[in-house]
Amino acid sequence: MFKKTAVQMWCIILLLAPIREKGAIVLKRETNNSVIYTVKESGELLPFLLESMKNSSRNSVKSILTRGQVTINGKMIKQHNHLLEIDDKVEILSNQVAESISKIEGVTILHEDEDIIVINKNAGILSVASEREKEMTAYRQITEYVKRLNPKNRIFVVHRLDKATSGIMLFAKSERVQQALQNTWSDTVKERMYTALVEGTVIENKGTIASWLTENSSFKVYSSPVDNGGQHAITHYKKIQSNKHFSLLEVQLETGRKNQIRVHLEVIGHPVAGDKKYGSTGNPLRRLGLHATALSLIHPRTGKLVRYTAEVPNAFLIKSK
Repeated sequence: MFKKTAVQMWCIILLLAPIREKGAIVLKRETNNSVIYTVKESGELLPFLLESMKNSSRNSVKSILTRGQVTINGKMIKQHNHLLEIDDKVEILSNQVAESISKIEGVTILHEDEDIIVINKNAGILSVASEREKEMTAYRQITEYVKRLNPKNRIFVVHRLDKATSGIMLFAKSERVQQALQNTWSDTVKERMYTALVEGTVIENKGTIASWLTENSSFKVYSSPVDNGGQHAITHYKKIQSNKHFSLLEVQLETGRKNQIRVHLEVIGHPVAGDKKYGSTGNPLRRLGLHATALSLIHPRTGKLVRYTAEVPNAFLIKSK
C-alpha cells in the first residue's frame, strides 16, 4: 500500500519506523508537519533514511529526497551521499511543507523552529514592502509560506537588509518573540558578520573603522571622524584574499547603523564593488558586493547561543582570487 500512496502516507510510515537507541537513528520529535531525527553515528544521508524508513522502498525514499522533503540542520539537502555528522538534525517534511517552500522565489529558508525563521535573501529582493514594490519581498513570501501551512500563521520583521545586499535575515513567528529580540538586540546578538568585495588592494590584514554617521535629506549617509551629533559606528574588518583589482573582506559589525559598512569602506578608500552611491567606479558583479554571512544570537526560547550562516556567493571569491 505504501508504494501506491507514498506522498499521502509517508508520515504514518515514519511514525511506525523502529528506533535504535544505540545505533545511528534516534527519533527526536514529531510535529504535524515533520519528523526529526538526531544522528548518532556519522554516515551518508541515503543509508540513514533507508534505515529510518524500513517500511519504505528505496525508490520512495529517493523520491522524498528529490522533492526536497529532507533538511539537515534546517537546510534542504537533496544529495544522496551528503555526509551526516554526529548530532545533526535530520528533518523529513510533509509533502505540503516541501511544496510550500518550493513556491518561494529569491529566498531560501535556512532554519525554522517554533519561534523564528532564518532566511538567505538574494540581492535585488526587498526585505519589506515599499511604495513601488509590495509583492516580491522577503516578508511577503515568507508570510505566504507560513499561511499556506496554516492561515492563522504570521511572521514579524526583526531587522532588515538593503535590497542590494544578500544574505541572512531573521523573522519572528510571534509579536512576543519579535519584541523580545528587538528590545534586547544589542545584548542578544553576539555576531553580525558580512562578506564584502571591495575595489582595490587592501594593504592591512585587519583594521577597525570608527566614526559618527549622519544622513542628509537625500538619504545618503556621511561619516565624520569627530562627534558631530551623529550616530557612533564601529566596524571591524579582516582581509580574506585580494588581487590587484579587488579585495575580499570579512566584516564584523560592533554597531548596526544604516549603510554603515558601505560608508566605512568608502572612508578607507575601498568602496564596496558596485556601490555607486558610496564611491564605487565599477559593477563587476552586476550587483552590490555585500553579503550577510553569519548571525549569532541567544535563542529566545532555549537561551542557548545559536549561529546561522549563508554561503558566500561564488562570484565574490572568483573576482578577488
